[in-house]
Parts: sequence; C-alpha cells; structure tokens
Amino acid sequence: MPLHKRGCPETPVIVAGGGPVGMVAAASLAREGVPVVLIESAHRPMTDWRASTFHAATLELLDGLDLTGRMLAEGLRVPVYHFRDRKDGLVAEFDFSLIADETRFPFRLQLNQQHLVRMLHERLSRTEGVELRFGTRVTSVAVHEEGGATVTLAGPEGEHTLTGSHVIGADGAGSTVRRALGIDFAGYTYPERFLIASTDVDLSSVLPGIADVNYVADPHEWLFLLRTPESWRAVWPVPAEQPAEEATAEATLQRRFQGLAPRAEDYPIVDRQLYSVHQRVAETFRVRDVVLVGDAAHINSPMGGVGLNSGIHDAVDVTRRISRIRSGRGDAEPELSAFADIRRRVALEYVQADTQRNTDRLRETDEEVRRAGHEEMRATAADPVRARAYMRRASLLESVRRFGIGLPPGEHASAATP
Repeated sequence: MPLHKRGCPETPVIVAGGGPVGMVAAASLAREGVPVVLIESAHRPMTDWRASTFHAATLELLDGLDLTGRMLAEGLRVPVYHFRDRKDGLVAEFDFSLIADETRFPFRLQLNQQHLVRMLHERLSRTEGVELRFGTRVTSVAVHEEGGATVTLAGPEGEHTLTGSHVIGADGAGSTVRRALGIDFAGYTYPERFLIASTDVDLSSVLPGIADVNYVADPHEWLFLLRTPESWRAVWPVPAEQPAEEATAEATLQRRFQGLAPRAEDYPIVDRQLYSVHQRVAETFRVRDVVLVGDAAHINSPMGGVGLNSGIHDAVDVTRRISRIRSGRGDAEPELSAFADIRRRVALEYVQADTQRNTDRLRETDEEVRRAGHEEMRATAADPVRARAYMRRASLLESVRRFGIGLPPGEHASAATP
C-alpha cells in the first residue's frame, strides 16, 4: 500500500530545511496531527537576518497557525512606504490603509526572520509527533513508484536512511533535494552582488522625512533602506569586480553610510552580509511525493520583500494538500499536481515579474526611461483605484485571492477564505 495512505499513519512527512519556510511547513503539518521529521544541517536554529518583511497575505496564513499575535507584539508595523530618488527625494508614497477593507493586516510587518524561526522552534520542540534533527543533512533522495520517498542522512549517528510518506524540500537555493531529483533551476544571476548592513543609529533622525521602508532609485548607487525593531538596514549594490573583503570592510561601510547621511561620529555596524542575487525558478516543483518550496523552488531579488512570503505560501499550500491526502480526503495526483502548477505559476507571474521590475526601476541608467518610470509611480500613487490595485499586488493579496492557498483541486479561489 502506498505510504501516503491512511494504512501507515505512523509514517512521517520529512521536511528538509529548518529555516522559516521549513519550520512553517512542519508547524502546519503538526497542527493537523501529521507526524513530522525536520532535518537541518545547522546545529541550532538559523539566525540569518536577511529577510525581514511579512506582508498582509502571509500574516493571514500565519494567523491560522496562532503566530501572528506574537509577531505583532515583537515586530514593527509599517503602513506607509516610499519610492524615492537619490537626487530628487520623494517620488511616491504608498499607503496600505487602502486595503484595510480587505485584510486585518493593512501594513508590512518588519520582523527579522530569525524571530519567526525562534518562535516555531520553541513550539515544535514541545509538540508531540514532531522530531527535530539538527546537525543532520540530506545527502540523497530516492522516490518510490508505489508512493513515498527515502532520504539518506548524515549526522551525529552516522549515515542512515529515513522513509516518509512525502518529502518537502525547503533546503534553500542550493537544495540537495532539488539536485537529487535532477530538476533544472533555470534563470540567471545578477552581475552585481547585494550588500546588507545594519546600524542602530536612528536614520530617521539624520534623514528627516523618510519612511520606515524606502526604495531609493539612482543610476549609480541605488539603495533600499528599511527599519526593523533592532536596527536600520541598508541594501546597496556591489560591483562584481570589488573583492568581498573590501565590500564589507569597516571603512567601506562607513563611506556608504556617511554618503547617505553625513554624521560626526562613525556609524555602529551591527550586521553585515554580502550575497549573490538570482532570478531562478525550478522547472517543476514536484516529482511524485517529493515537493520543493521556498528558495529550493524559486529565488529572486529582495526588492519587494516577497521571497520569504511566497515560500511560506508554498509551505502552507502543500501541507494542506498533504494533510488531506493522508487523511483520505484528497487524491494524491490531482492535489500535488495542483500545488506544483499553481505555485510555479505564482512564482513566475508575480514573484519573479515584480521583483525584477522593482530592481530594474531602482537601477535604471537611461535618463528618459528613469523619468518616465518616476512619473508612472507618481500617477499610480495619486490615483486611489490604481494605488489600491498596486497595494493588493505588493501585499500578495492579489495572488492569494486569485489562486487561493491549498484549495482542493477544482475549487474556486474567490469562494475561499485565507
């Protein structure tokens, strides 16, 4: 009998990856009483500061996991953000209150992703039916024609295997699960790298009038500037030819911050990261009972703050389907095919398209194109109908209302609640 049928209720779902997307997948399954084994190569929960934005559609999903209240208590609500020009100043202001009639979360919540990981780790550590294996990595995956899959693991107890009814690959851009399945990861890598640096100086005091989230266009050195509960964070492009040591050196960071807002004292730097940025989507998100979610399935520019959010949507979508399959309320093939088709379509039509457009708008060098882009942003912000449509898309409400999250095959999204 296939392992995903109710005849083997003790067979777990294996989640590869203990970042925020993998943790959400495990919590979503555990909430439905599905046994889970989460595999993470790091020896402790991840503390990466990279992603920090949670949009309205994501907060709705996390509210279903009883997480949003705690996140709101620790995070920073940002109802307004700016699109600015490095030389000309404010171009357009966008206000999430335009979608307040559609969601209880009309704002961006700024909260570094490691806090969500911490909250989920605390919960999962004491949840019956959940096993967390840190310091263990997946080395190979074997998919069974009769159902389920077996992963080979390397960890403190040596090499061994584990069989699950399903395997969820949430193991990042370099996904071992994706590579083991031979899935192509088509796309490209930006020539420049991105530098993230954080300071505990209140930049609003030295840059009066800025919002808590700012996209700043400039043909030579564009900038993304946002506030989190711990600090202010800046993201700059780094030329491909600049050595990493020079890009992250203290003198370089001081020069960057002082060029943004001159200050008598040095800027205290509390975090710095340099990373390559890609626009890539897996050719498929599924091989039989093994699926890909988050960065394992799609990676993109951070301009828009939708990568982590879309990954969480992937996780909730597929775990709802797996729960139905295991309980006998859903058929495996149509359920998992719907997941793979819908989530890949969202990645291409929304995540990739919007983040590419956002990044291009910031770094445009053609002056005529740049000015036309600015005028378009001004016109959009000034028209309540266009601005509302823009905010629905930016908050991911449009894609969720259009496609739903984990709906049974054939059910129309407009009839569903988040």
